[in-house]
Amino acid sequence: MIPSLISRALMAGLAFWIAGSGVQATTLDKVSFGTNWVAEAEHGGFYQAVADGTYKSYGLDVTIVPGGPNVNNRIQLVAGKLDFFMSANTLQSFDAVTNKVPVVAVAAIFQKDPQVFLAHPESKVTNLEGLKPLTLFVSKEGMPTYFQWLKSEYGFNEDQVKPYTSNPQPFLADKKSAMQGYVTSEPFAIEKRAKFKPTVVLLADYGFSSYSTLIETRTDFAEKKADLVQRFVDASIIGWYNYLYGNNKPGNALIKKNNPEMTDELLAYSVEAMKRYGIVDSGDTLKNGIGAMSDDRMADFFNKMVKAGVTPRDIDYRKAYTLRFVNKGIGTNLHPTR
Repeated sequence: MIPSLISRALMAGLAFWIAGSGVQATTLDKVSFGTNWVAEAEHGGFYQAVADGTYKSYGLDVTIVPGGPNVNNRIQLVAGKLDFFMSANTLQSFDAVTNKVPVVAVAAIFQKDPQVFLAHPESKVTNLEGLKPLTLFVSKEGMPTYFQWLKSEYGFNEDQVKPYTSNPQPFLADKKSAMQGYVTSEPFAIEKRAKFKPTVVLLADYGFSSYSTLIETRTDFAEKKADLVQRFVDASIIGWYNYLYGNNKPGNALIKKNNPEMTDELLAYSVEAMKRYGIVDSGDTLKNGIGAMSDDRMADFFNKMVKAGVTPRDIDYRKAYTLRFVNKGIGTNLHPTR
């Protein structure tokens, strides 16, 4: 009985000290984050930060709300039903300014947009110019965006385009064609299905300077809850370092739980591709950390999109993003070679 009384006294004293000091032992800020697709390796750092406790260590209780073909999480963000959203690319940020949608990008997780063209080895394509003689399978979303840049910068022609409908069969049947895709997924799918390694041409390596997988929030949220936004950005960055360079089993397990169709083989391929092509960690991130953005890079992409007729010239594109929460070198010590 005496030990029990002592334990109770200690617990009561601890509770009194916590209450008196203002420390909150278990209270976390609840945060909702919507992705733009079902769970996959391209979202890995966010799932990692949930699974390994990184968000919790930053005082956050984060719920990831997956996207999908019939889910529009960006609308949920604007409506106030989500706190953060994973935006696809910088064009969406410029579009928000054009249409006076009150959102702002606070970090850019992908330094390179993963958009690629895949070609047959027989076509002997070695660079972007080598795609010009080929039939190109381009989606309806690609035509008014990156293809307009291909036209203005490299002289591509719409006459060579056929619709891409996420079905690779037309590409597989025509060895004088190239198909759009993401460097982290479509090359793997083609290799598995057709038993050959396609030639990969990454548009980012030829000047398509869009950021991708940006963290976006409402403008007023970023202003009024700057501390929470900073903690979410910092923890997400740490999650990405851990996912790419540490033990990513917790993150992958959570991805597979949310997306039972995901395989270990595709997860491994996607992570390797992100590292090999510098999708997440390259350029400015080498000094400033994952999530880095710069005014020069934003201006460069804006000017290219204006020239291509994709983005209006008269918008204030600087309202699309803020550098307040990035470029602090967070997590760079977690890189294995630094």
